[in-house]
Parts: sequence; C-alpha cells; structure tokens
Amino acid sequence: MHVLVVHNRYSSAQPSGENRVVDEEVELLRAAGHRVDVFERRSDDIAARSLLGKVAVPLLVPWNPAVRAQLAARLRADRPDVVHVHNVFPLLSPAVLAACADVGVPVVATLHNYTQVCPPGTLHRDGRLCTECVGSAVPLPAVRHGCYRDSRLATVPLAVGMAVNRRRWWSGVERFFCISAAQRDVLVRSGMPAERLLVKHNFVPDPGARRAGPGEHLLFLGRLAESKGLRLLMAAWDALAADGGVGVPLVLAGAGPLEPEVSAWAAGRDDVRYVGLYDPAQCREAIARSVAVVAPSMSPETFGLVVAEAMAAGVPAVAAGHGAFVELVEDGVTGLLHRLGDAASLASCIRRVTADPGGNREMGRTARRRYEQAFSPAVGLERLVEGYRTAIAGRSGGADGAPPVGNGNAGSRRGTPRGQEWGQ
Repeated sequence: MHVLVVHNRYSSAQPSGENRVVDEEVELLRAAGHRVDVFERRSDDIAARSLLGKVAVPLLVPWNPAVRAQLAARLRADRPDVVHVHNVFPLLSPAVLAACADVGVPVVATLHNYTQVCPPGTLHRDGRLCTECVGSAVPLPAVRHGCYRDSRLATVPLAVGMAVNRRRWWSGVERFFCISAAQRDVLVRSGMPAERLLVKHNFVPDPGARRAGPGEHLLFLGRLAESKGLRLLMAAWDALAADGGVGVPLVLAGAGPLEPEVSAWAAGRDDVRYVGLYDPAQCREAIARSVAVVAPSMSPETFGLVVAEAMAAGVPAVAAGHGAFVELVEDGVTGLLHRLGDAASLASCIRRVTADPGGNREMGRTARRRYEQAFSPAVGLERLVEGYRTAIAGRSGGADGAPPVGNGNAGSRRGTPRGQEWGQ
C-alpha cells in the first residue's frame, strides 16, 4: 500500500507525544513493506519567517490556499492509495482535505486530541473539565475565556477554523481514528458521524528491558502543567511525607509552565528529585526502574502514552479515573485508579501500590500481558492497515474486506484485518 502522511510537526523545544506517534507509525509501516511518504510543515520554521510572515501565521490557521495547491500537485504526481492526516495546526490547515478531494484520494485522520470540538483541544479550563464548546457550531465560549494560551486574540483563529471547517472535516474524511473509546464517545455526543469514527489505540514499541525487582522510585513523566495534575500530585505527596512517606522517592521528569514551581518544591528534599527533560533512552530506563508510574491528569486524556509505556515495561500505573485511563488501567489488576482531582485518593493509591510488593509485581505482569494484547506494534500495524483498507473501500464503494489497492504499490500484506476494533 502507498500511504502519504500529512503532519504539522510541533516545536522541538517541547517533546511531543504526537510527533513520536507519527514517526513510529511511519517506521512501522515501512518495516512491514508499505511505501510511506510524508508531506509536512514544521512549527520550528515559524521563527525564521520575516516579521510580516509571522504576523500572517494566524491567518493561515483556518485556511492555507498555498498548501492546497502544493499538496494537490504532490498527490497528482505520486498517486498514493490513501492520505493519513495527523496535525494540521498552524501551517497546514484543513486545506489539505480540499487538496485530497481535488484529486480524489481517500483520507483517514487520527484525532490525537479534542480539537474537533474544543479549540485548544484539551476539554480543560481553569483547573477543571470544560465542555462548553462541545456540540456547538460556533465555539464562542473558547474566545470569551481565551482558552488558547490564555489569550482571546490567539484563540480566535482556532475558533474560526473550527467553525468554518466543521462540515469539511466531517464529510472529507472517510475514517477517523480515535485513540480511545472515551474520546470517541465525546465526539459522537458532539454530533460527529459515528459510522466514520473507529477506535485505534496508539501502539508502543517494545522497550526491550522490563522491570527487574520491586523498583526504585515512583515516576511522573510528562509535561509540567496544571492539566497534568502536578499540583494535585505535590499535595498528595506532601500529605504522604507528613505521615512518614512511602519508602521510595518521587522522580519528576519533564518541562513546562510549572517548572519553576516544581523545581522549588523539590529543592532540598530527599524524597523528591526533579530531573528535567529525559531523552527517550532515559525515559525507558526510568520507567523500567519504577515501582509505579503516576499519571494524575486533570484533563481527560485521549490516550496516555506513558501509561502504555509503563505496561510495556511490566510496571503498573496510578492514574486518574477518567478519560482513556479507565480503558488502559484495570483498577487493582494492571494498576490503580484514583478519584479525579482528589489528593487524598491519589495519596491512598500511592501508598497502596508501594506497600504490597507482591501485589505490585502481579499487577506489573498483568500489565505486560495487556500491552502485548492491545498496544504492541503488531496490533498497531494490523489496525492501521485495516483502517486504510476500510477508507479505500468506502471511497470506491467497495464491499467490506480487503479492497484492491491501485497503482501497483501494494507492499507486504502482513497485518490482515480481523474486523473493526471497538474499544481501544
């Protein structure tokens, strides 16, 4: 199969799980014998633009006509079987969908967040869940609250793009990949066409090494932001420390707006280590040495890569009991779920996961088995190819099953579909 991947890469200054997912899917498909080309823009390139060019960027968010022409020319020259769209903000825009329609190439799109129904894509505002714009054709509440970067002006292009391109997305994409059933449920309730929304969880490469022994620390690995539950975690940890601690330190790895606060909180403590950003190898090592990974997000995560990575290493997770986490973590079996926003509940789960080494080991073993069944590269490849074939069949009017792939570009047929996946 010949696939063209379309993606606007996020800034390299902040590690991006979405960039990783795109790169790993491209590598996975190529390793399986498929031809994969990439049409991309990079947010890093904005800094090199002239002052006028930088000022013009917000105007391109709802629609970039140059991208439509460039992508259409690329499609006519290369004739891929399917286009896989990921992020289009800020330099690509939904004009990529018009280009695909111009040439008649079927489109699938991975929904990595909630930008179809929430301009900043988080469903989170002022420390709480916010669904004011869900189901609304014109997301005025987001503008009123300045939901993107705490700025009404910065939110306007996102809100305009969401409003004017709503129907284009819904009619121009043959199949949407939702990365959790929880995400799909929200989107269906918003009015998106349910028949086009498939659940395809992200996969996680096998880290190679798994946890040996009970682990040395608890680990938070991610963006240092309020929406990730950092302040909740700090409050829970302080309560545990006041009650004698749990016998292992808390390691905080990442960067973000709360970095000064986190660094000051950790300074001078024996039970907390703030280590800054880890590279991928350091992340794998830190996870494999963990008693548990802690993911106390306040916003409803669409997936939760760090939880799946912990499962791959045979490590249980302590996660907030909402969003996709309730699909990844079976409470008491592959990890523990705490009540959303409840520091006492989080502290109780942390104490429980550290106090019972035998139970912890069993949860880790079960988590690894769950990873192999649901989040491994083999499973990821199968569901990717299945989604592509379904999209091609939908555009061609073909029957269910494996449709013909044009242009003689069919590669390896590994990953034959087993039927629609329902419930990442």
